[in-house]
Amino acid sequence: MSDEEHHFEAKGDAGASKTFPQQAGTIRKNGYIVIKNRPCKVVEVSTSKTGKHGHAKCHFVAIDIFNGKKLEDIVPSSHNSDVPHVTRTDYQLIDISEDGFVSLLTDSGDTKDDLRLPTDENLLKQIKEGFAEGKDLVVSVMCSMGEEQICGLKDIGKN
Repeated sequence: MSDEEHHFEAKGDAGASKTFPQQAGTIRKNGYIVIKNRPCKVVEVSTSKTGKHGHAKCHFVAIDIFNGKKLEDIVPSSHNSDVPHVTRTDYQLIDISEDGFVSLLTDSGDTKDDLRLPTDENLLKQIKEGFAEGKDLVVSVMCSMGEEQICGLKDIGKN
């Protein structure tokens, strides 16, 4: 063993995996699954009986949590499927810039300025109207597999 000290560069990410394996047969409706490298919410699961090759199959119908596209996958129920780590965080809305980015206040008091306004027309209208009226708005941000998007809105008006 050497007496040298080892120096590691801090990358800011602990290298935590974006997904974790879970047996396909245990993934249920309203759970999450990765289909075609996209994080999805399961809307329907059906399981077929074991066939002549001995594996029961799970048929997943899921919706991409960021773009709303419907995706399907069929996996043997005894095999592992990737399940994304999905987190929701609430931030207070401070400002909306001209170029479609929002400025949010984190719990630690810092600002987060790297998020775009949502593409969902209804949510977009609610955020813009509420902000124009000067309401105290809290937005829910869903984060999974390195992507973030505003997915909800709450009015915390202290009138």
